[in-house]
Amino acid sequence: MNATGTTEPASVARATSTASELAVLRKHRQRWLIPLTQVLVLAVFLGAWEWLSRVHFAGAAKPIVDPFLWSRPSKIAARVIEWLADGTIANNVFVTLLEAAAGFVFGTVLGVLIGFVLALSDFWSRVFNPFITALNSIPALVFAPIFFVIFGLGVESKIAIGSLVVFFLTFWNAYQGVREVNRDVYRNAQTLGATRGQMAWHVLLPSALSWILSSLRTAVGFAMVAAIVGEYLGSTSGLGYIIAQSEGAFDQTGMMAGLVVLSAFVVTVAGVVAWLERRLLKWKPPSSI
Repeated sequence: MNATGTTEPASVARATSTASELAVLRKHRQRWLIPLTQVLVLAVFLGAWEWLSRVHFAGAAKPIVDPFLWSRPSKIAARVIEWLADGTIANNVFVTLLEAAAGFVFGTVLGVLIGFVLALSDFWSRVFNPFITALNSIPALVFAPIFFVIFGLGVESKIAIGSLVVFFLTFWNAYQGVREVNRDVYRNAQTLGATRGQMAWHVLLPSALSWILSSLRTAVGFAMVAAIVGEYLGSTSGLGYIIAQSEGAFDQTGMMAGLVVLSAFVVTVAGVVAWLERRLLKWKPPSSI
């Protein structure tokens, strides 16, 4: 209120509009500034790596970064291009992708379904909680020899390992997401006469969806790790097999090239999952940070 006793809605509106415009401009600027900064950081890192692998400090016999142990970005890039040309990536990475994707899908479906169902029943969740906790405390790789005996050294054993790893990630998130549903919303839906199916679809699933999708980004990486480690333990094809063979032959360039291909795939899939999360969670307000 000013000296004449009148309010000043116009100044308040202008201040609010200015703040909104600044927030929009900041958001648009970050859209190109963040990826540009990421590219610059990567370029600086690779450039420093390449330079340090060629520079000898104070007349030392070896460069500062020993290329025998760490290779060079230029050699790694050449090896990746070579693999693309001769079909090594197409033939072997496909096996790893198949194992990781199948393990991811099976583990996610089982984890979400079982977590969702158990969360709906307090009695059965109490019954099975100690058993699931005990299994979750055991490293999944302990079961790898058992899976090799049951399924052999083919893709099936790696799918089983990946499914087990992903299962516990998605199970706990789905279970917790349902248990953390807003009780006021839940009771209001009951008061309005919603059926169990309507409650599950319109109340419980949206509550658990953000929890589930947040676990999928991590689950993608763990599915890839499970497939790679499974191929280390026993396989005749796949990206993990190539990395293991390169490491056994002291071919650091081949090993690093395999890691680069693996990292590129995981980053790509994580980006797809992030895009899917944004599409499915449009109703969720954005973070204020």
